[in-house]
Order: sequence, then structure tokens, then C-alpha cells
Amino acid sequence: MKKVMNFINGAWQPSAAADYLEVVNPATAETLGHVPLSPASEVDAAAQAAQQAFETWRRVPAPNRIQPLFKLKALLEENFEEIARTVTLECGKTIGESRGEMRRAVENVEVACGIPTMMMGDFSEDIASGIDALMIRQPVGVCAIIAPFNFPGMIPFWFLPYAIATGNTVIVKPSEKVPLTMVKVFELLEQCDLPPGVVNLVNASRAASEAILDHPLIRAISFVGSTAVARQIYARASAHGKRVQAQGGAKNPIIILPDADMEMTTQITADSAFGCAGQRCLAASLAITVGEARHTYTEAIADAAVSRVVGFGLDEAVQMGPVISAPSRTRIESLVQQGAHEGATVVVDGRSPHISGYESGHFVRPTILSNVNPNSDIARTEIFGPVLSLMHVNTIDEAIQLVNSGQYGNMACLFTNSGAAARQFRSEVDAGNVGINIGVAAPMAFFPFSGWKESFFGTLHGQSHHAVEFFTQTKVVVERWPKTWSRQF
Repeated sequence: MKKVMNFINGAWQPSAAADYLEVVNPATAETLGHVPLSPASEVDAAAQAAQQAFETWRRVPAPNRIQPLFKLKALLEENFEEIARTVTLECGKTIGESRGEMRRAVENVEVACGIPTMMMGDFSEDIASGIDALMIRQPVGVCAIIAPFNFPGMIPFWFLPYAIATGNTVIVKPSEKVPLTMVKVFELLEQCDLPPGVVNLVNASRAASEAILDHPLIRAISFVGSTAVARQIYARASAHGKRVQAQGGAKNPIIILPDADMEMTTQITADSAFGCAGQRCLAASLAITVGEARHTYTEAIADAAVSRVVGFGLDEAVQMGPVISAPSRTRIESLVQQGAHEGATVVVDGRSPHISGYESGHFVRPTILSNVNPNSDIARTEIFGPVLSLMHVNTIDEAIQLVNSGQYGNMACLFTNSGAAARQFRSEVDAGNVGINIGVAAPMAFFPFSGWKESFFGTLHGQSHHAVEFFTQTKVVVERWPKTWSRQF
């Protein structure tokens, strides 16, 4: 069992924290290590180091700034299995899901290596007689990343490679539930010849996290978590003049039309709803059947839920692991009970399962609620577990209206063989990530991870050109060089 340290100003440092939390394997309840709740003074130390490093790093040419990223990409590939295994051990997802997560992390490093082109400015000659104008992009300064537990390897990479490639310096604050993955990543970053202070890792308490939002040297905040916290972070950090991108919660709907390939649809939606134990911001949590699709899909998805193999994620045969903690399991099971009280039918009940050999683990099997009332609390609440709610309407217009009536807008998907229906859906649905016959509409790294409504607070998302714009500020220069001022040749 290791005691997690912080990485500040190019060196690993033990925290002066008075309190440590156990890092627990959610499948076995085994203690993997202890993470400090670092005080605000250590956030300040990281911010001071990052600010000092920024003054030099910002002036390093962009082609030189991406060289450490090329090295990082090679090191991530070399240590790929070890990091994926760490994700499974502390987060609980299957090893296949952890590999997929880390592949997306690597993709973001690859895209950020294109910064010399991606952060190019604009030039316009003769905007008036003898006058030219140009726009250049310059880094913002010290940037902080506050990451969630559900993707400890991938989500920091929505931001970190773009931030440092554009000339900023970074502080990463991982979730206290899953700090070990970022420790592995920073051990690799340590080998990438980055100047001290360019990247920093602080395992902080809530009070220290709030210090990040208030700290005068930190100029930009990237956050992923629940909507309630995202809203608070956006309000507090922006009140201090910081740039903020805050990804919130979701209640992702999928619509199944009668002409959908039901076998494919069932497999894809089961993977979406129950993959990562439902603990991802793009998990399908609400299935809306249209017309005759109701009975066929309900029976098929119930069979898929019952047959899903649940267990310890390092077993290659396992299809779903545990939820992150005992409190999460209790919350999920209580929300299922709430749904039943509100009139929903528990078609498949995954509460209180017996997983042989892992009786101490935090498991909830796949669960199906049918006949969910669109006006009920359970229809609007993000369960964040392996629970799929079923609703039924008669037309695609009703389905789109039902989707758009929700408070969230992270993802919406449609299953159909009709191109006309697909075109109508993608045009009219209020969601930032849209899937057609896709269960998890996760953008590749060269597209932004979009989110609408209460699923996102800010204007620029993570990944791709949005990340470049977020981590740079534009400067417009207007120039006049009269010939009479120039030396005559």
C-alpha cells in the first residue's frame, strides 16, 4: 500500500496533510493506497511553481513545446497495459473498458501534437491603405484541471496536452477516489524533459479545491463532474475572472424506431447503458421506444441485462464491473426503489447481487425499469449506475419532444434504418453529442466533446480546436509602416 505524493515544481513531494483517505479497489474492497487531502498551501505552492515556469515556457517555440508530447505518446504506448490495469484496479471497470479509455487519452496527445498548425492566427493585408492587421494566439497562463473518478486516465487528457502545447502550465487535481492512474501518468511526464513547474499534480481536499477556484494566479479551470458542482464551479471561478469549461451531468436518451435492427440495437444499447457500470457521462439511461418497437425491445434488452457477466474487471470474460463505492451502490439501489414507488415496473432487478468470490465488492447488476412516468423524479434524476429506464411514445415527433423537454443535453441517440428519420433527429434534437445507430456518441479527439443545456457550463469544450481556443487568448495587431520611415536602399 503506497502513500500518494504530490508532484510540484518537477519533484515528488509528500503532503503535509493531516488527513488521508483509503484508495479502495471497488471489486474486492482491498486497500490499494492512501491519498492525502492536501491543504490549500500546497495548491498555492503548485500555482507559484506553475506561474514561474509559465514565464519561460510560453516563449518556447510551439514546435519545441510538442516534442515532450511525442515522447509522452511513446511512453504511454510502452506502459499502456500497466496504466489500463491501474484504471481497472482503482475504478472498477473492465480491462477492455480501461484499454479503450487509455486509447482515447493517447489520441488526444496525438492531436495536440498538431498545435503549430492548430494555433495559427490570421493575417489581412491592406485593411486600409498601407495598414495590415494580424491576429495571434497566446497562452492564458496557469490552468487547473479538476477531474472526476469515472475516467481517471482519459478525462485529464481532454485538456492537459492542449494546455501545455499552447504554452500554458498546468495543475491537475484528480478525484481522491482514483489518484493512482494520474500518479502513473506523471511518472511518465517526469521522463518527458518538461521544465519544472510546467505540469503539477495535487491531491487536494475540498477546501483546497475551492482554493483553486479563488487563486489569483490560476487563470483557467477545466472541470468534469455532476451538474450541481459544475454550476457552482462555473459561478465561483468566473466571478474571479477565470475562463471556465465545466462539464456536468446527463440523462442520455436513446430512441428506438420500429424499423431498427433489433439485434444490433439491443447489443449496442446494452453496452451503452451497462458499460463502465453506467458510470459515464455518455451512458444511455433512458430508452424511448416508438410504436411497435416497444415489446420487442423490452424483451430483448431485459434478456441482455440478465445475461451480462458481472465481476472483477481484470477477468477478460467479465462484461461489467462494480460501481465505485458502497455509498454509490446504496444511492443507486435507493433510486431504483424510488422509481418503483413512483409507479415504474422493475423488469430486471440488479440490487443486492451475489458475486461469487467478490462478496465485499460494490456490485449492482444491470437493472431495467419500464413504464417510467416522464414527469416522475426518477425520469429526471441522473442515476449514474447500470440502470436503464424505459418509456414509450407513438411517433418520432413525440420522442424528440420528450428528449428536448429534459434539463440535460449531453447525448441523444436514434436507432433506425430510415435516413429521413435520422436527418430529422440530428437536426431537431437538443443535444451536443448525437448518435445514429451508435450507443455511445463519444467524439474522437479531433472533435470537441460537446454538451448542451445543464450538461455543460461555458462556451468552449474539451478536445480539438475548442481546447486550443480555450487555452489561448487572441491578440489583434494593427500595423502601419510608411515608406518614409524606412531606410532607403
